[in-house]
This record gives sequence, structure tokens and C-alpha cells, in this order.
Amino acid sequence: MNIIEAIYRRRSVKHFDPDHRITPEEEQKLFEATIQSPTSFNIQHWRFVILRDPDLRLKIRKEFGNDQAQMTDASLLILFTADLNAWKKSPERYWVNAPEEVQKIIVDWMGPFHNGREWLQRDEAQRSIGMAMQTLMLAAQDLGYDSCPMIGFDIDKVAGLIRLPEDHVMGPMVAVGKGIKETWPKPGQLGLDELVSENRF
Repeated sequence: MNIIEAIYRRRSVKHFDPDHRITPEEEQKLFEATIQSPTSFNIQHWRFVILRDPDLRLKIRKEFGNDQAQMTDASLLILFTADLNAWKKSPERYWVNAPEEVQKIIVDWMGPFHNGREWLQRDEAQRSIGMAMQTLMLAAQDLGYDSCPMIGFDIDKVAGLIRLPEDHVMGPMVAVGKGIKETWPKPGQLGLDELVSENRF
């Protein structure tokens, strides 16, 4: 499957085969593709929590997740989080393969760019989560799997359940698995004439 085809075929699937298992090799491929996503300064803020425990998934679904079936029925349920302070945690490791002069410029710039700008740290973390989510969903499509991004859960309660570190932020979940029900037709895309401007609004 090519990328354009995967983009058009990807849908937010709600009904998954609860008996299907993704192989460890497929899961490895999925995450290896996901971490190819771009991030500002190559910081790689994302931290992925794979929710495997059936009891934990059921608790999230029933108590904090609006009884969304995909939370328990999908083969994988992945919670996307990000480390807000990744920019200052040994930042040289993000550029270890770059030429030394490039590494020094970028690493020396990373601190002043982020320091004291909490809004930017959070925005960049969430942007990174968004790009990684899309990469994961397209990679899943290429592997023959369906997916569903979800934000309809009690963020604070789930953060407590997974023991989210204080310097991390929560993002959405993505369910991945074998869809078992035909999706609806796409509800409607806005036209490019409404969405695209040139140079100015």
C-alpha cells in the first residue's frame, strides 16, 4: 500500500475483533515506524504506554472511558504521553550521530529556546504526539490494521492509573486492531477553497 492510499483508507474504527492478536514482530514494526516521526530539535518527547492489562483496560472503559468498546476489544491500546522536560534531559543524545559542529549549535540553542517558555514546552510536546499518532495510524493501515484515535476519557483519572510522571503530559489514546464492521461513508470534508489561503487570509 502506498502512503496516499493509506491516508485515504484510514478511518476511525470503533468495532474490533477482540480475539485477534497482533504479533510481536508487527508491534515492533509499528513502533519502529512511529518513532520516525519528526519532532522539534529531534527531542522525541513521546512516551508510549501500551495498556495490555485486560483489567486495567476494562476499568478505563467502564469507569473513565464512556464505555467505548474499542478500549477493550482492540488488539493494542496505546496511550500517548510526552515528557515536557525532554529538552533538558541529556539533550546531546538527540544529536549523537550529527557532525560535532552541528551538534554543538543545536544542543546549545535547545536550552535558551525552551527555558521559561512553559507554553512552548507543552505545545511542542502535543505537536510531537500528534505527528507520532498519525504516523502510527498510517503504519497500522499499511500493516493491514485499523485504528481509532480517542480523547473521550477522563484524562486526570487515567493519568493517576498509569502513574504519569509530574513532568509529563497526557495525549490521546489510539486503538489498533482488526476492524469487524463496515465504516460509515466519510461524513464530509470541507473544500480546499474554504481551507487554503495564499500568503494572507
